[in-house]
Amino acid sequence: MSDDDDAYSAVWAGDTRRTPPLVGDEREVLTSYLDWHRETFELKCADIARRRLSERSVPPSTMSLHGLVRHLAAVERYWFAQQFAGQQLPDLYYTRDDPDQDFNDLAGDVDEVFAVWREECRRSREIVAAAELGQTGVHRRSGDPVSLRRILVHMIAEYARHNGHADLLREALDGRVGM
Repeated sequence: MSDDDDAYSAVWAGDTRRTPPLVGDEREVLTSYLDWHRETFELKCADIARRRLSERSVPPSTMSLHGLVRHLAAVERYWFAQQFAGQQLPDLYYTRDDPDQDFNDLAGDVDEVFAVWREECRRSREIVAAAELGQTGVHRRSGDPVSLRRILVHMIAEYARHNGHADLLREALDGRVGM
């Protein structure tokens, strides 16, 4: 084992994520990858002072870990509850007049924002568990049908992209990488 392997293992020590299956049906693979990305995001925000989560550590970007958790809570609600399930819920952390409010307005308690995100993830899991992958909701912008399958793939991509952002933000805050 090289020194690089030792460092890599140390970074991953204590990792509690459930590894997505190598073999499984479509639902199992899609939902486990989405949960893996959700857990990855939470790890990227772990063990850091709450006040630092609001720091915009990669200028000129206005992103912060706090803003990302607000954004991810909003997209969980938007895609699963509002578009797919048709639930009449208010938008979270943005408006048509201020579409970047999730990143720009960091008022409020970070722990509360994480609680909202976890609740939206819980609601999303319930919606997914009760539906078939081919079942459709209505895409709010186009009015076209959108399948649960497509939403799951989109959300995996959404989390993967933002986990990359979170990597850079976290590294700039305290040098921690990986996860």
